[in-house]
Amino acid sequence: MVELSPSILSCNFSNLQKDLDKTTGTDLKMIHIDVMDGIFVPNISFGFKVIKDIRDKNDYFFDTHAMIVEPIKYIEEFKNSGVDRLTIHYEACENLDQTIDKIKDNDMEAGLTFKPATDINLIIPYLEKIDLVLVMSVEPGFGGQTFMEDSIEKIKILRAYIDENNLDVKIQVDGGIKTTNVEKVIDAGVDEIVSGSDVFGKDIKEQINKYYEIFKQKSL
Repeated sequence: MVELSPSILSCNFSNLQKDLDKTTGTDLKMIHIDVMDGIFVPNISFGFKVIKDIRDKNDYFFDTHAMIVEPIKYIEEFKNSGVDRLTIHYEACENLDQTIDKIKDNDMEAGLTFKPATDINLIIPYLEKIDLVLVMSVEPGFGGQTFMEDSIEKIKILRAYIDENNLDVKIQVDGGIKTTNVEKVIDAGVDEIVSGSDVFGKDIKEQINKYYEIFKQKSL
């Protein structure tokens, strides 16, 4: 069944844990953590102290998206902060193979993502090395953007390649996802859904339950 990975970037940071507490009692298994450096993307989010502090009070799988230049420099810090999977950008790494290897050497799952303008054929050769490929359906850097429709075709291309080559790689989509459009990305072949403002900008528990109701219906 498809899983939800709600982005804490849309939480109320004056009381982050209060929002996370509202996710309890649902089917939720993971949360999405967006780390931005203000260089790779024109925005700054938060650092390792925030991740470590919420790790102490939450048992969720920490699905972390690093929108930072040369993430290889910080892999040990991500691991020590409690990250379970680290997704890096194709465009942000001088030596992508070495960066992926180092993530795995630090006992984290390795994810790979790419900006909307990047040719998807550049990503295909890395699918055998990673655990997850993230399709960005908005320009990375800010929450609350509108879903890019051409992301559907990218998901279908990845789904076909993964299935044809019998690879154990999940497909995740992030950007502009709402309960009103989530079914089309599920139909295209995604395994995980990232949603921020549509979860944490509304009644949190109710929205999570709505997503999982859709997921269960689609899995029948």
